[in-house]
Amino acid sequence: MPIALDMHSVHLTDAQFYQICADNKDLRLELTAQGELIIMPPTGSLTGWRNARINYYLTAWAERDGTGLTFDSSTGFTLPNGAKRSPDAAWIKRERWESLSEKEQEGFAPLCPDFVAELRSPDDSLSTLQDKMVEYIENGARLGWLFDPKARRVYVYRPESAVELLDNPETIAGESVLPGFTLRLKDIW
Repeated sequence: MPIALDMHSVHLTDAQFYQICADNKDLRLELTAQGELIIMPPTGSLTGWRNARINYYLTAWAERDGTGLTFDSSTGFTLPNGAKRSPDAAWIKRERWESLSEKEQEGFAPLCPDFVAELRSPDDSLSTLQDKMVEYIENGARLGWLFDPKARRVYVYRPESAVELLDNPETIAGESVLPGFTLRLKDIW
């Protein structure tokens, strides 16, 4: 289970948060906009396999498409609201990525990905992940997918739209954000 530590009175700098992450490579750490340090242990093997599959298919499409870059769950981003988040899979339009300095690219890039995906593991709270997806959309993501393998559901997030719930879909398409990308869910479930 993830653990949340209240760090708002400490006011971690970007460099301090980066160092904490570097010193604890076996943990996935996130910092919320409210100053909570979220400590997530490594995933179980099945969740890791599912996440690898999502990233594999997204990366294969991105290599063919050439308009953007993909990032896995070990990548941190500093969102406009100040949160430091690590989506399970992400894609950024190439022009946005290339507009960053080398220093910004090496740290927790100061932007929200255009596309984000989160994969619910058995210990994850669905409502916490749903809140995180809303945060991504409010901070600039143009499309988000939340996978719930146990329920075989996908929640689709878009700006200025209600969340769309897909029950046991065969496929999901990347729409105008990831044109031509289709993920077969039988490869994930």
